Parts: sequence; structure tokens; C-alpha cells
Amino acid sequence: MNESTRVTIQATFDASNQGTIHFGQVIGQLVGAGVESYHVDYRRGRTTYYLPDGATADFSFEPPQNGIAEAFDGDAVLAAIRGAQQGRVMYPEFKKLSQRAGCVGYTVWIAGRHVTYLGRRGETHIERFPD
Repeated sequence: MNESTRVTIQATFDASNQGTIHFGQVIGQLVGAGVESYHVDYRRGRTTYYLPDGATADFSFEPPQNGIAEAFDGDAVLAAIRGAQQGRVMYPEFKKLSQRAGCVGYTVWIAGRHVTYLGRRGETHIERFPD
């Protein structure tokens, strides 16, 4: 991975975690950097970005202070997603809401245009990118 790509991914990660850019902007910047997918692991406090050539970039964030709910509430995850899509919920709040809904992490499939949200017992919610 070249330095320019790594810098773009790092800047996007930082801006998202600071709540200064929306999901659509995140995707646009990552597409420009050549990222095909990324995985967020709330329990480990890690986000890993994957490029088509096998290169990865891995960044840390603070794991949840209040833990993650035991039960996966798909409706609550969907409400957090809708809030983010409508611009009412920025990423720091989205993380809290989705963790309270029992989401332990998710994978954004940029190339496949969807996100798979995961519960601790293997539950999933798949959200397609809006057109």
C-alpha cells in the first residue's frame, strides 16, 4: 500500500470517528483510495480496511465503555442506520446506538454495496446501500 492511500484511509477513519463526515462521504473517500471492504470490530476496538491486492490497513479506536448488549435487536440497529442515512446520527452516536442494540461489529462491502451487521450469537442484519 502506498503512503498516499494509507494517509487517505487514516484521515477518513479519523474524520468518521470524530463525527465530522457522513457515511456517504466515508464511502466516497474509501472508493477513491481503492478500498473494497472494511471490518469494524467493536469488541476489539479495531477497524481493518482491505484493498483488492491483499494489502490491509488496521486502526484502533476506544472499545465501548458501557459494553455491548447481549441480545441483538435488529429493529434498533435499523433505527440507528436510518438515523445515519438521514444525517441525524453521526458515527460516534451510531456506535453507541448499535452497541446498545447488541451489534458487536460489521463489515462494509463497498464493492458489493451493502453492510452486514453482526450480533454475538451470529445474528445478522444486511443493509443495502441506498441508490
